Amino acid sequence: MENLALRQQLTVLKRQRRRPSLGIVDKIFWVVARRVWSGWKHSLIIVTPETVVRWHRAGFRWYWRLISKARARVGRMPTSQAVRDLIFRMVAENPTWGASRIHGELLMLGFDLCERTISRWMKRAPRDPEPAKRWLAFLRNHREAIAAMDFFKVPTISFGVPYCFFVISHGRRRILHFNVTKHPTSLWVVQQLRESFPFELAPRFLIFDRDAKYGREVPVAVRSLKMSPVRTSFESPWQNAVAERWVESCRRDLLDHVIAVNERHLKRLLSEYVRYYHGDRTHLGLRKGTPDYRTRSTASGRVLSQDRLGGLHHRYHRAA
Repeated sequence: MENLALRQQLTVLKRQRRRPSLGIVDKIFWVVARRVWSGWKHSLIIVTPETVVRWHRAGFRWYWRLISKARARVGRMPTSQAVRDLIFRMVAENPTWGASRIHGELLMLGFDLCERTISRWMKRAPRDPEPAKRWLAFLRNHREAIAAMDFFKVPTISFGVPYCFFVISHGRRRILHFNVTKHPTSLWVVQQLRESFPFELAPRFLIFDRDAKYGREVPVAVRSLKMSPVRTSFESPWQNAVAERWVESCRRDLLDHVIAVNERHLKRLLSEYVRYYHGDRTHLGLRKGTPDYRTRSTASGRVLSQDRLGGLHHRYHRAA
């Protein structure tokens, strides 16, 4: 009866103050009681047992956080910036050296590092830009001997899909030839190549993909024109990047803003765009020049503009 009376009084107190405040001593008491008394849940009415469990976990985290701060630092010592720079320097100056050789040199200089650490930092060494520059210079010196060809499709107003064929030179990014057809065949492509390279003016290499439209006749015709056919890998448009870039420019500058009526209309639009592309449009790959060597204006008059492609683009020049 005494326990029942005490519980009734605690119930009254709980109704008067629903959330009694408990201090740190009260929390420690119930955490300890949970560890040494199996029937602690039956006598607990101020808070729920889950609250006591949460207090215990918070104390556990606080305890281990405290002793972790008190202990000495463990683990690998960080590699200083000076040592990292020295590793990068040795990698750049000695491309054939491995981690073992660089480790030996650092030991001779009084740096106490393990070979595995050196190997890890060697992977993060900045790449030498010189090989890339030499390769870029090689491509620039040989781009006059490279051309590329490709197809792309353009929908018309009657939902037809004619094919646009073009040949582009890597040297000045000039469009050597283009044509439009609804039914491209290998023999049709052969005739276009003959019109693209008259009088034995063909480059040394011709890049094109593995489209079935080329068949077996096109590679034979390319060799007969004293060119070496270079076929790209399957589904690898980046290997014919110059041609793909021209298709992207043509769509962005013209085809995304017009609707071709038929093949004849599309061919006229492409003719105007090729003239604009050669004579007016500046190119990042040509150091902001044009394929037809557009000259800079030296006049000091006011700036005038001329419409290009029906007003989609303009050419600016100074009045004399």
